[in-house]
Amino acid sequence: MRIAIAHCQGRVSPVFDFSNDIYLIDIQDGREVHREVRGLISRDPFQRAREIMMLGAEVLICGALSRHMHMALAGAGIKTEGFICGDTEDVISAFLQGTLDDGRLLMPGCSVGRSRRRCRNRRGRG
Repeated sequence: MRIAIAHCQGRVSPVFDFSNDIYLIDIQDGREVHREVRGLISRDPFQRAREIMMLGAEVLICGALSRHMHMALAGAGIKTEGFICGDTEDVISAFLQGTLDDGRLLMPGCSVGRSRRRCRNRRGRG
């Protein structure tokens, strides 16, 4: 499996739509076997989703992302684990251990509901 993590200076980038770099991490038998850094070129949601898809990532772990970006990634067959924050090493470890959704790495204002993450926005809607 190959995952992508949007990052900046050792932390998950706060907004994927404006991230410049991703880690591509290959996972085999529950452990990391290879990692590389790749720059992203396009800001267009559909082109960016295509970039991620062409790099072979199955899952994207990121901070916030726009609805258009989420739809473009879903259309490209890429699962998103959004609204994650923190040190990238902690995020990788949590992903490998299956604890990414335990709440400690969710962005402030986000919680885990029965079937999905929920985040408050600035206007107070859910």
